[in-house]
Amino acid sequence: MSKTFTAKDVAEHKDEKSGMYIIVDSGVYDITNFLDEHPGGAKILKRMAGKNATKQFWKYHGKNVLDKYGGKLKIGELAETAKL
Repeated sequence: MSKTFTAKDVAEHKDEKSGMYIIVDSGVYDITNFLDEHPGGAKILKRMAGKNATKQFWKYHGKNVLDKYGGKLKIGELAETAKL
């Protein structure tokens, strides 16, 4: 069973010391150990850590990228929040 995270939980993981998480769609991904593997470099991942990276992710990647790396990086789902 995967863990459920709030946006606030993810926001607390924005550096290598606490771990670096991003949100893509409704998934939460731990990118801490992926920084050096990222073909686009670590800089952009560090800039997006702790945030919802959905828009930026889909701007530069296709579904095949999420299929390739998502399984090993995904750590849970984003909790649904009420839209007021």
